[in-house]
Amino acid sequence: MAGKFELKKGRTGKFSFNLKAGNGQVIFTSQSYADKRAANAGIKSVKTNASKAERFERKSSTKGQAYFTMTATNGQVIGKSQMYTSAPGMEKGIQSVMKNAPGAETVDLTAADAGKQKSKKGK
Repeated sequence: MAGKFELKKGRTGKFSFNLKAGNGQVIFTSQSYADKRAANAGIKSVKTNASKAERFERKSSTKGQAYFTMTATNGQVIGKSQMYTSAPGMEKGIQSVMKNAPGAETVDLTAADAGKQKSKKGK
């Protein structure tokens, strides 16, 4: 099963997305975007930059957990990974993003949310 991006709208009205691996596990989470157009541009940026190893910055949390961020060509952070218990686990996460992101489909969960809102209003 291939990876996929899931585009969603948060309670604050901002948009974000997750990249999920073929097994359904979230491997990358975006920053928040003010509108849907910008979030879709973020997905495009992840697809473009995922094949470039220099776009991944390896980091360590204050609790010593490994994670990574991805930056766009302009140096802006697009998003970050989950926390990993080890550096080798983090490296597998980076490889998963590199493998899954370029061809991943985008599932627009905001469209499903809009349908739910309409059906609630219609009751």
